[in-house]
Amino acid sequence: MEKRFEKVYSQGGLTVTEVWVDKATGVNYMFHAAGYAGGLTPLLGPDGKPIVWSLPGNENKETE
Repeated sequence: MEKRFEKVYSQGGLTVTEVWVDKATGVNYMFHAAGYAGGLTPLLGPDGKPIVWSLPGNENKETE
């Protein structure tokens, strides 16, 4: 089974910030963790819409 999410960026040690891409939709998410707390949110562009990457095989899919 292929993994749906791929980590494309990571920084930090005890406090971690990562960017994950949903390979099915191309939507980018930011994950931030510090100690026992963490959170996940979609990355938004200046227009307030989620940042979406074109992925191989998904070029013809429409995003809202």
